[in-house]
Amino acid sequence: MEPRFGSKNEKPWSKERPSLRQTQHKFSRMMSDDNQDTFKSVSRKPGLQIWTINNMQMVPVPAQGFGNFFEGDCYIVLFMSQSKGSGQSADIHYWIGNSSSQDEQGAAAIFVTQLDEHLGGGPVQYREVQGNESPRFRSYFKNGLIYKKGGVASGFHHVDTNVYNVLRLLHVKGRKHVTASEVEVSWSSFNNGDIFLLDMGKAIVQWNGPQSNRREKLKAVLLAQDIRDRERGGRAQIGVVEGADEKDSPELMKVLMAVLGQRAGPLKEALPDDRSDEVQNTSVRLYHVFENSGNLVVQEVATQPLTQDLLHSSDCYILDQRGSNVMVWKGKQASKEERKEALNRAVGYIKAKNYPSSTSVKVMTEGGESAMFKHMFKSWSDRGQTQGLGSAYSMGKIAKVEQVKFDVMELHARPELAAQQRMVDDGSGDVKVWRIEDLELAEVNPSTYGQFYGGDCYLVLYTYQISNQQQYILYMWQGRHATKDEITASAYQAVDVDNKYNGAPVQVRVVMGKEPRHFLAIFKGKLVIFEGGTGRPGVANPEGGARLFQVRGTNEMNTKATEVPSRASSLNTNDVFLLKTDHMCFLWYGKGCSGDERVMGRAMSDVLSKQDKQVVMEGQEPAEFWVNLGGKAPYASDKRLQKEEPPHSPRLFECSNQIGKFRMTEVEDFAQSDLDEEDVMLLDTWEEIFLWVGNSANQYETKEAWNSAQDYLRTHPAGRDLDTPVLFVKQGFEPPTFTGWFTAWDPHKWSGGNSYEEMKKKLSDPASLSQITVDLNNTNLNKSAVGGGYGAPGGPASSPPSYRIHGGDLSPRPSTPSSPSTQRNSSSVTLSPSSPSTGGSVMFLAPELLVNKTPDELPADVDPGLREDYLSDKDFENLLGTTRADFKRLPKWRQSDMKKKAGLF
Repeated sequence: MEPRFGSKNEKPWSKERPSLRQTQHKFSRMMSDDNQDTFKSVSRKPGLQIWTINNMQMVPVPAQGFGNFFEGDCYIVLFMSQSKGSGQSADIHYWIGNSSSQDEQGAAAIFVTQLDEHLGGGPVQYREVQGNESPRFRSYFKNGLIYKKGGVASGFHHVDTNVYNVLRLLHVKGRKHVTASEVEVSWSSFNNGDIFLLDMGKAIVQWNGPQSNRREKLKAVLLAQDIRDRERGGRAQIGVVEGADEKDSPELMKVLMAVLGQRAGPLKEALPDDRSDEVQNTSVRLYHVFENSGNLVVQEVATQPLTQDLLHSSDCYILDQRGSNVMVWKGKQASKEERKEALNRAVGYIKAKNYPSSTSVKVMTEGGESAMFKHMFKSWSDRGQTQGLGSAYSMGKIAKVEQVKFDVMELHARPELAAQQRMVDDGSGDVKVWRIEDLELAEVNPSTYGQFYGGDCYLVLYTYQISNQQQYILYMWQGRHATKDEITASAYQAVDVDNKYNGAPVQVRVVMGKEPRHFLAIFKGKLVIFEGGTGRPGVANPEGGARLFQVRGTNEMNTKATEVPSRASSLNTNDVFLLKTDHMCFLWYGKGCSGDERVMGRAMSDVLSKQDKQVVMEGQEPAEFWVNLGGKAPYASDKRLQKEEPPHSPRLFECSNQIGKFRMTEVEDFAQSDLDEEDVMLLDTWEEIFLWVGNSANQYETKEAWNSAQDYLRTHPAGRDLDTPVLFVKQGFEPPTFTGWFTAWDPHKWSGGNSYEEMKKKLSDPASLSQITVDLNNTNLNKSAVGGGYGAPGGPASSPPSYRIHGGDLSPRPSTPSSPSTQRNSSSVTLSPSSPSTGGSVMFLAPELLVNKTPDELPADVDPGLREDYLSDKDFENLLGTTRADFKRLPKWRQSDMKKKAGLF
């Protein structure tokens, strides 16, 4: 054993795990070189690819089937992404259905290892278990996951190629990550708290439990629309029934009663969610994993907070977050056998620890670590990482604050730059400062702007303009020695100021000594932080002899002076210090400081003192200098510690503290659409914490948002600084330092987005199109018809005639014989269809009638802004180069650009 592991206990167990290991060994011999041909078809283009395991082969799943998972199968999901400046990255997920066989699991595990090798060993591998999928996996399926009964064994052969020959009931759960499971088509499957979709092929009826909330209803509508668009080619109607007001939907209730029969007694009460939101776990342990005489040995290396230098390239490690996450790290110089066995070792570790089989497992290679893995470490630096734009900085004792120059207009034009630099502008806006005096606001004399005393609390209102619109930031600066009453008063007064500006200001809590970059820029190189005392007029601050100030910064944008104890041990060879005595002001220049830092030190000395200045070079100090500091003493002089803290990838969480315990759900690969109006969201950019509050957020959660941020920092496994700046952002008033972390931010989203009520109105507006009749005696409603496989999940692919018909379903009806046991009374019910974009009953148009035509040249009733909806699936893909489902996932600007190039705009 290497001595760096110390005397931690070793934990061996037999290397030969039971059946899964043996199964994999069997299949590794069965799989011939022909299997390598499988990977020749693997695309390296950015996007999603999915395979299922069928007869020891990887069988591609068509795009129309993405999001559907058979419970009896295993799947391999590959996501390729292209990041600016960092090349291509890949994530491989190995999904295990609850009813899948040991053989299928073993085969899938081998294919994952081979695919990883085929892609160069760099992808992050994830082991996913049905119902316990990782946030990353769920992020690929924004509208939700559908668990379907059956699989290869019972499986794909029974699926009718006519996708309308469907009858199933889906039980929908979740408000952030949605899952839908097929359940018995019966009222006995219903309960009062969840949402159910009765899918009849050409019609989908959504029933909302009386205790379900608006967010859950919206997610279910989006899932129903996804089924319609992805599996039915847009040709299905959707109706919504509110379980609390069923009498308001008599026609739809006739459908439900005809299919499900009459209800016998009351429905079951709401069921608690099977999977609670993730609780942040502070306990993190790092283990070294190796083999010894046929046994697998796990030796504890360290507990949190972890540092990157604990990881050695020649070894493999397991990072265990007390069972909530198990991550395997493979060093680049580890043996091929060790790297190949990483996934198996993680599974063996879980069994040895008696963790649930559903425990999340991620395997990553050195250099390809996930954001979550990096966040487990106190600091993390990627090899070859460039400094400059986007670099973060540390306020540690030695680390220096570096700031690059930038153009203000560029910040406004490129919010991603503003976000990386944490700067909304160059600080040239209007500033107003108040001090808390007798728990009320008192205006500060502008001549003393920039002077902050540790015994006070201040409010700083900053006003700037973007696109001729005024924006506001309200900083709440809290002195280290201010009273609790003053700190509380500053928060209340901030609310009053916020209300005067109609809630527009972004509120930022600033703890003394942890001032964010933009705060420094406001005061143009004249920011002075006094350790104690007060700035109140007429109140004398005790002088108390010599005072020492540390000056950091290279220009007016990033400089401040902070009072430190007047002792030699406070000095730092990398900085400029000002020693102010009764008769003199000494400028002490450390050997590691730059010329720019000396210039700013000289300017700051003029702010602090009108006395004579004497420059003192490190190593040439006069005796008087040391006398004023109480004598010589050792101080920080190690230049090796002069390094910036590299950036961490941002992470977004939905926050909840309603049950007295802080809970959060991470949103992977986040976008603006993930900011729910009913939620409080936390965006962690490491250097700053943003709290985003939706307009319809729970009042209790909004009130507790500040405490939630503190809970998050306190429980973070990397031992985060509790004084990290926290910015309070309200929906509709997001600054560029926030929006820049999102791709393609749409400032008009909140005014133009569809709420649940608006989407429901569109779906059920009888005047929008003529009525369509659904014959409940039709074979669509035969329970023996099992729903939608991969035969033709997207509907007809050939180009149809060049005309479109309203008010009638001309699709051929399936001719599957009805089952007497499921026959219902004959009845006829009307459902309201939707517009073409939301699945109306339509026949499609030939492309030549739509492409490069003015609105006047289009056929009657064609919406010029939605021409793509009138194309068949085949013509859609030929013209736009993508599937209809993938197109709908793109941001609006990207959709418009593709439509322009195709002549459909």
